Amino acid sequence: MPLYEHVFLARQDLAQAQVDAIAENATTIIKDNGGSVAKTETWGLRGLAYRIAKNRKAHYVMLDIDAPPAAIAELERQSNINEDIIRFLTLRVDAHEKGPSAMMRRGDKERERGSRGDRGDRGDRSEFRPEYRAREEEAQ
Repeated sequence: MPLYEHVFLARQDLAQAQVDAIAENATTIIKDNGGSVAKTETWGLRGLAYRIAKNRKAHYVMLDIDAPPAAIAELERQSNINEDIIRFLTLRVDAHEKGPSAMMRRGDKERERGSRGDRGDRGDRSEFRPEYRAREEEAQ
C-alpha cells in the first residue's frame, strides 16, 4: 500500500483534548477503509504566517499513514466537512521518517542550546565605548 503524510491544522480555540479527538477520528476513518496509521505527532499550537478564517494560530497534527487511495479520499472528504479543521495537506511519500519528524527535532535543538553564558570574545569594552573607559578610570 502507498505511504502518506497527512497534516491538518485545527482551530486555535479548541482544547487539546478536542484536537486529539479529531486525530483519533482520522485514525478511525483510515482503519475502517483498510489502512493503518503508523505514527501521530502533535506539534502543538503554532502561529500562522497569515490569518486563515480569523485564526492567527492553529493546532498542528501530523499522521503517518499506510493506506489505499480510497481511504485517503475519504479522509480528505471528511476533513473538508469538519468545521474545526481549517487546512490540511496529504502527501504521498516513499518512506516514513524514522523517529521524530523535523518539526519535533527542531524543538529539541532549541532546548539543547541553553544559555550562552560568557562568550569570551568580547575583550575589553573600554576600547569601544567611552562611558566604559570613564568608569574604569574612576574605579582605579
